Amino acid sequence: MADEPRQVNFTIVPADPGGTDRTYANFCGVSHTPFDFTLTFCEVQPLSDQDIQAAQQEHVVKAPVRARLVVPVQIIPSLIAALQDQLRSYNDAYASAPPAKGPVH
Repeated sequence: MADEPRQVNFTIVPADPGGTDRTYANFCGVSHTPFDFTLTFCEVQPLSDQDIQAAQQEHVVKAPVRARLVVPVQIIPSLIAALQDQLRSYNDAYASAPPAKGPVH
């Protein structure tokens, strides 16, 4: 009897979900190479008048990088599907809530 591929269903969970620190980011830049995608997460604070003037001159706003993830191309479709699923779930749960006032971050 030839070896037939077997399908195994499983769920991956963090080894220590309580011990992992959370990092806040409200901006994500995405770049890629032929081999992987890089997701750079930054925290953009509200800009002061001085920051706005500098940005108008230099056309640059600097924000601290909070995390940089390099992921193989092969998992990107699953990542996109998971994000779409979570966004759909979020919209179902909160679509009727009034929009938040003020800045997004």
